[in-house]
Amino acid sequence: MDIEAITAGELIYEADIQFTGMVDFGLSMQALSSEKSALPLEGARFDQTFQGELHGPKLRGKISGTDYLYVRADGRFQLHLHARVTTEDGANIALSSEGVSLQIEGERETQLRAAVSLFTSFEAYTWLNKLQLWVLGSLDPVEGKAILKAYAL
Repeated sequence: MDIEAITAGELIYEADIQFTGMVDFGLSMQALSSEKSALPLEGARFDQTFQGELHGPKLRGKISGTDYLYVRADGRFQLHLHARVTTEDGANIALSSEGVSLQIEGERETQLRAAVSLFTSFEAYTWLNKLQLWVLGSLDPVEGKAILKAYAL
């Protein structure tokens, strides 16, 4: 694919993500979410594993990875994740992302906002290396699922 064929704002993929595991570092997410424990001054750290499916007009496949989530003392959730996308034809693509999760008062779901970069040396997908993506989505912490849409910048 020719990178010039991608326009700003174009949908690259949609993702359905399921969270598969959580490692905490002294404060459980359950305790934090139920407000049974106060957030420490240094914040909290979690390694949250996930997997899912990418489907879309430009990129399709499976994704798996880890979000190295940091909850700041002021309650802001900072996302820092690394993942592997495996396309339907077997190509591996590295994905890295930085973003935030925003809790809307009175709503169960949180809103996700992230910048995504991709890298691969598989020739059919090297056009992805030149893209910067903007991801918007929502996360349901009760169901442990996220729905995302990735757009070219």
